[in-house]
Amino acid sequence: MEKTAVRKQNPFSRLLHSQMMIPLVALVLLLGFNLLMDPTFFKITLGTNSAGNPVLSGNLISALNNGSELAILAIGMTLVTAASGGQDISVGATIAISGSAMLRILCGTESSPSTLAAPIILGFLVAVLVGMLCGLFNGILVATFKIQPMIATLILYTAGRSIAAWINNNQLPIVPGNAFTYFGGFIPGIPMPTPFLIAVLCFIITALVLKFTNLGLYTQAVGINENAAKLNGLKPAFIKILSFVILGVCVAVAALIKCSRTSTINYSVVAQNIEMDAILAVALGGNSLGGGKFNIWASVVAAYVIQLLTTTLYKFKVSSDALPAYKAVVVILLIVFSAPVVKEKMAEIGKKMRKPAKEVG
Repeated sequence: MEKTAVRKQNPFSRLLHSQMMIPLVALVLLLGFNLLMDPTFFKITLGTNSAGNPVLSGNLISALNNGSELAILAIGMTLVTAASGGQDISVGATIAISGSAMLRILCGTESSPSTLAAPIILGFLVAVLVGMLCGLFNGILVATFKIQPMIATLILYTAGRSIAAWINNNQLPIVPGNAFTYFGGFIPGIPMPTPFLIAVLCFIITALVLKFTNLGLYTQAVGINENAAKLNGLKPAFIKILSFVILGVCVAVAALIKCSRTSTINYSVVAQNIEMDAILAVALGGNSLGGGKFNIWASVVAAYVIQLLTTTLYKFKVSSDALPAYKAVVVILLIVFSAPVVKEKMAEIGKKMRKPAKEVG
């Protein structure tokens, strides 16, 4: 009995059986591959940008920088998946809508103004409001009208980019000045990419919300058994709508970073296919795509693993057109290893490996 108790308290054993194990193993494999193939992959240098400000550069910094939008979206997508048992495939299109609304506020009626028409904070708040409204629209369709999430979000997935273009009369507004570029680049004097710092801030806020509220518990309860949650006094429809609205906020933050990187927006290609990567991050994080128990931090780590995979493929001159094929391989492996038959076999192997240890004890 004492040996069993010690074994249960073993941190390595807890990690081995946690959701975090899947993305961490994927991360270690990727890092190990790069270490064997090209150790210079890990080189990080401190230089200066065109403005003369200190900036860090390197493949790892690039992965942290470019993966930040996906990591932020993974937070909201995990909650939506856990609560509704489905996924939002419109996040790329709603990034276009939110970004377009933000640029309309910042540029006014001109496509290339000489000065900002409104403060950046106002433009961002409008983007947040628009993102929340898009999330509310999707949430009502799912929670009130009982439409399957992927079908409900197909509406904005199809029409979203046209709506984004309509907001700015099919023009591509360009935000003047350097202040707006800081959100997608570097803040003068700070060598770390701003998108990563924004992502860290989002992680801290999420951690505080999960710690001091019952959002995580309620979301999980609704996802596991909606009827039981209702009998215990919860409002499943409200929880589902709230999860979509939170995803809308994440979309607005991602839109700020995306638009800031170029100081403009291209409605047809901005955040293209990012919804697929966000769903993959949730799956790679070991979360059930059918809803219920979830681990946001596993999804966040998985998001950066996906970006590290992309950075690795680019490093080895893999064409961008071939990236989906490699990600498809990851999806196939996830499906295989998460299959009940495979899990049972792995559990049996684990028991056989522990038997000799018990006999020796």
